[in-house]
Amino acid sequence: MGRQETVALLADLRAESDELDTLVAELDAEGWATRTPAPGWTVAHQIAHLAWTDDWTLQSARDPEGFHPAANELLVGAAEFDEIVDGAAAAGAALPHGELLARWRAGRAAVLEALDAVPEGARLPWFGPPMKAASMATARIMETWAHGEDVADALGVKREPTARLRHIAHLGVRTFGFAFSAHGLAVPTEPVRVELTGPGGELWSWGPEDAADRITGPALDFCLLATQRRHPADLSLTATGPVATAWLPIAQAFAGPPGEGRAPSGRE
Repeated sequence: MGRQETVALLADLRAESDELDTLVAELDAEGWATRTPAPGWTVAHQIAHLAWTDDWTLQSARDPEGFHPAANELLVGAAEFDEIVDGAAAAGAALPHGELLARWRAGRAAVLEALDAVPEGARLPWFGPPMKAASMATARIMETWAHGEDVADALGVKREPTARLRHIAHLGVRTFGFAFSAHGLAVPTEPVRVELTGPGGELWSWGPEDAADRITGPALDFCLLATQRRHPADLSLTATGPVATAWLPIAQAFAGPPGEGRAPSGRE
């Protein structure tokens, strides 16, 4: 991926962040305290998590050699990584909402600048595998969109899907092997064809055309699946073949241990 593609990704990251900003900018204290579908997390927790992750993205981009020592220090004494994530979100959510919003805005602006300055081809350390700047930007788009979905759900807002979903879908496909490994399963060698319908009716596809295993359906639904924002039973995705069928319930586009996902509609 060249310089032009990276610039385009950073523009999409800015747009995705700005869209979420419009949902929270005018909220009062009660709005920031609204519970989201993530257990124990309010709107403030969601934004605090994004701000915290931006801090680590900056650490990775600006001081890659210092990333792992800092990360190891973070992990000392923690039983689970989720414990650290929840603690950081809670700490950020405890800030006055104006201060939290300003912190998130400043952090995400700094991330755009830092990723833009990463030398082409350089790999940035992370809690999962290292990534190039373009992949890091893609991951930030995915996470911003996913947590934005939680915020939108909490506020009763229906967001219109955009072409930026292609980045998230691409990441969902690229993490095929990781999803199986994260669950302690052997990574299948059989290819899977993924055919998704984009927001404008266009076809997005990955994998060999003649693959026996296939996943088809709306791109939005695949993104909701890969970010574990909806249960597979609530999505209009079709899996054909044993590998695709096994992948559907464990897909995850994010690094780290498997999440619990969401229960089907109508269930607690």
